[in-house]
Amino acid sequence: MLIGLVGRPNSGKSTFFKAATLSDVLIASYPFATIKANRGVAYIKIKDLARDFGKVSNPREGYIKDIWRFVPFELMDVAGLVEGASQGKGLGNEFLNDLSSADAFIHVVDMSGESDGEGKPAENYYPGNDIKIIEKELDLWYLGILKKAWKNFSKKLEVEKGNFAQEVSKQFSGLKVTEEDVKSVIRKSNLNFTNPSRWSDDELFSFATSLRKETKKMIIAANKVDRPNGKKNYEKVKKEFDYPIFPCFTEGELALREADKHGLIEYIPGEDKFKIIKDLSEKQKTALDNIGKVLKEFGSTGVQEILNSIVLEILRYIAIYPAGAKLSDSKGNILPDCFLMPPNSTALDFAYKLHSDIGKNFVKAIHIKTKQAVGKDYKLKHMDGLEIMVK
Repeated sequence: MLIGLVGRPNSGKSTFFKAATLSDVLIASYPFATIKANRGVAYIKIKDLARDFGKVSNPREGYIKDIWRFVPFELMDVAGLVEGASQGKGLGNEFLNDLSSADAFIHVVDMSGESDGEGKPAENYYPGNDIKIIEKELDLWYLGILKKAWKNFSKKLEVEKGNFAQEVSKQFSGLKVTEEDVKSVIRKSNLNFTNPSRWSDDELFSFATSLRKETKKMIIAANKVDRPNGKKNYEKVKKEFDYPIFPCFTEGELALREADKHGLIEYIPGEDKFKIIKDLSEKQKTALDNIGKVLKEFGSTGVQEILNSIVLEILRYIAIYPAGAKLSDSKGNILPDCFLMPPNSTALDFAYKLHSDIGKNFVKAIHIKTKQAVGKDYKLKHMDGLEIMVK
């Protein structure tokens, strides 16, 4: 699973990325500070399953903070997108190529209204325009792929009575589009799929849009809500668009995570408070006081909620623990592993995730909480712990 950060230049994408991953990336107040895509490890936040058994996990990957376990996944920050990117403007072609491997997008939108669609200084710019620009460029990207061979492709389908969903999924295989994705679009659409060669340009664009929304789901990180017009613009955008929209304060999150990392404060991502544990300068106290006010108003900086939402709610991934009767591995580490599995995964899918030999020799799985045996077709549930038995 790979989540892509999208947005126009200077919207705060790189700040979001650095806050989520603590990777060393360039953050600058000018357009196209990001040129090459940055990849790093971000984390979802879930309850530590070991706590249910009076223990504390020792993660091999990720980490524990208090009762929470932070489970890793890959996050990518790409170059800012401007209007015309689908025709190669700005860093458009490179941007779109980078995004092809993403499973879903977090669209970071600057709510301050203090910079325009190209990331240049402005006054009272409406951030809803940025959402429309990004939507349109992503749709035109999909449309461009469709149009490359549409005339011959659609006529051949009609003559040979081919499988529309299968053929379209092949054309979009580089964007992780599956046959089931296309079938889902067909079920929701009023288009005539018997004679696609007769589609108008508007109908073809409608199909491209529906396919993009189905296969590259997106949520909005309403960034810079701390700025004077931030909250007002956030409320306006929330009413206009039907995407999940979260208020976001990336600069505050980055400051809190850095302060926590350096032992100045104790902070758990996603919380509405932090604890100062070292003497601070007046400048540091003032900065943290200001961040505290935003936390109090919005309940958090929004960054962790956005990460959790895109993985657990939008993509509906589930966290599954390999767990034996003793909960520990041969070295005594408690629940060292936790894996993110796609929705509708089975116990057998999980066995193969652990190792191909474990999948091939699967006999049954023992549920850590109920102690009951489950078969290979058992549908996994979020926070399950399973011990796989092999022959």
